[in-house]
Amino acid sequence: MKISGFTYIRNGLTYGYPFIPSIKSLLPVVDELIVVVGDSTDGTREAIMAINDAKIRIIDSVWDEEFRISGKIFAQQSNLGLDNISGDWAFHIQADEVLHETAPEKIKEHIIQADKIEEVEGLIFPYYHFWGDYSHIRNTRSTHRYEVRAFKNVKGVRSYRDSQGFRKYKTDNQDEDGQKLNVLKADVPIYHYSYTRNPNLMKQKTNYFHRFWHNDEWVKKNTTPVPFDFNRVDKLELFEGTHPKYMKETIGQKDWDFEYDPTKSNMRLKYKLLHWIEKRFGYRLFEYKNYKLIKGR
Repeated sequence: MKISGFTYIRNGLTYGYPFIPSIKSLLPVVDELIVVVGDSTDGTREAIMAINDAKIRIIDSVWDEEFRISGKIFAQQSNLGLDNISGDWAFHIQADEVLHETAPEKIKEHIIQADKIEEVEGLIFPYYHFWGDYSHIRNTRSTHRYEVRAFKNVKGVRSYRDSQGFRKYKTDNQDEDGQKLNVLKADVPIYHYSYTRNPNLMKQKTNYFHRFWHNDEWVKKNTTPVPFDFNRVDKLELFEGTHPKYMKETIGQKDWDFEYDPTKSNMRLKYKLLHWIEKRFGYRLFEYKNYKLIKGR
């Protein structure tokens, strides 16, 4: 069985993406890794080439401004990578997602077992969403607990919305909702480092990426130079595990301090109640799921 990986990145150095740790963490899982590199101006492509691994194949792309609104450009870049893989299974990782060094063999075992079951179309993975620094995680209804990251490479599977996950489509019209994939859970966490940057860089990144969901007028009105406030959040928890070894250098370069202040929580009352129920009974009521979990397996 051949497993193909794919990811995409543009100006990753400028915006502080851990794309090199991300790529290195996926290489032990896959037989080939397609990296779609957007028209970068900061040495991102050169940094990927410097990894010097024969599994990596770079696909150069130019980000089309027509796909700006609603994050469609991200799905378009993801699909470009998907179109260039050749494996029986596909594994997608985003530029701020990293796998632990203990993950590859477990992932391969999950894929081998899932491949034997005809009704299974993919696998979902749990997430650690780091926020503010490398010691806090956000695990509330505002984050996804699981998402599709591995799936059988069959016709019709495409990136969903802003590349959140994947669904199956009968036509090329991805404005349709598509069909959710039938999946099993894989007990291998994805380490998500989207909100672990210096507050000034975090604000710069946020201001820039707003333009891929909103028009110029909205961006102009809502763009500010004020550093990102990591305490404007619903609720954080302490992370007590270990980070992937690939993140050692990145974590060592941390140049900001963050002190979590739970009294500044912006969690609304109804979500406080739902969060309490989830923690008390282990079930997230009314949870949005971008997949169909196959029960009884």
